[in-house]
Amino acid sequence: MKNNKCVLAFSGGLDTSFCVKYLALEKGLEVHSALVNTGGFNPEEIELIASNAERLGVASHSTLEQTEKYYHDILRFLIYGNVLKNGTYPLSVSAERVHQAVAIAKYAKEIGASYIAHGSTGAGNDQVRFDLAFQLICPEIEILTPIRDLKLSRQQEIDFLAKHGVQKSWVQAQYSINKGLWGTSVGGSETLSSNLPLPESAYPNSLQKWGAEKLEIEFDKGQVCGINGIQMSPVNAIQTLEKIGSSYAIGRDIHVGDTIIGIKGRVGFEAAASLLLIKAHHVLEKHTLSKWQAHWKEQLANWYGMFLHESMYFEPVMRNIEGFLEDTQKYVSGKVLLTLYPYRFTIDGIESKHDLMNSKFGSYGEVNQAWTGEDVKGFTKILANPMRLFQEINGDEN
Repeated sequence: MKNNKCVLAFSGGLDTSFCVKYLALEKGLEVHSALVNTGGFNPEEIELIASNAERLGVASHSTLEQTEKYYHDILRFLIYGNVLKNGTYPLSVSAERVHQAVAIAKYAKEIGASYIAHGSTGAGNDQVRFDLAFQLICPEIEILTPIRDLKLSRQQEIDFLAKHGVQKSWVQAQYSINKGLWGTSVGGSETLSSNLPLPESAYPNSLQKWGAEKLEIEFDKGQVCGINGIQMSPVNAIQTLEKIGSSYAIGRDIHVGDTIIGIKGRVGFEAAASLLLIKAHHVLEKHTLSKWQAHWKEQLANWYGMFLHESMYFEPVMRNIEGFLEDTQKYVSGKVLLTLYPYRFTIDGIESKHDLMNSKFGSYGEVNQAWTGEDVKGFTKILANPMRLFQEINGDEN
């Protein structure tokens, strides 16, 4: 039997603020707002969002702290897989939204709500990510989406809030910024075009350092465990790398890809930590994985990233791929040496006891120590057999 309790995924912006009042006044619901922190909010921001929710009149407000779990459940696999969507985007928002949707759904079940709501529009990926997680985790709970269903303009939302006593300066920023542990997305008029770049002022972090700076990233079985010789947890390492890299304005780019709903999308992003980690990890793997481990991991990791982006996190094959990715990390341990410059970085080399570039077997292009020239002649002859067979039988037809 339904009650009037509704859990709202709340960020404190105009859309979710409108949802609080609309759901309470127009739908007669008891609104319980919830903010999921996956590393994108500092304590002051969390406190401000909570106070704003209370001023709007929610029945209760909760902050669901999920940063460590977000890393454990999702981010570490994106690092294991060196996942960059279309070779560019580290899935900064899509990975975060999937995890936030799961946390909200579980919270709604926990407090026994009959309704669950989010403030997504009908033109983006997030509506699918929230809806799908809700349908799978709490199918008995009815989903409400006021912004998507009503198709109100921003001004209509502001007028509705003002009518019900919410007086606030809802200044629309020139750029839409979404900050998270794995990067910050940046949207604006330029990203709605196909040819315009984002200006320097659009990015949240400005260039603060010039010249060059050495950086050392340490991995243990594929997980980052130290920065510049200081041991730390993976989450702390990500936060530290973001601070260091963003001071050089590293990690900026514009991603163009296919949305879940079928249209092309273009978005800017700034993701210093994720780009530094993925590139460093990838180089370490080049030294420590076998040829075929690297080959098949690349194929499966690409699928993993695509499925995660498209809200297929609960597809059983995702757990299979995670198992494979984790198993490949057994010997991915060592240090990666980098140099940071304004807007870019280079990877200078690695140090690892598992480095397969072991000189006792041979030095590429220099000397062979574990085989003879006669060995190579025989090997090459056997290697050529199937191609010789084909050519001799088919002759000029080849």
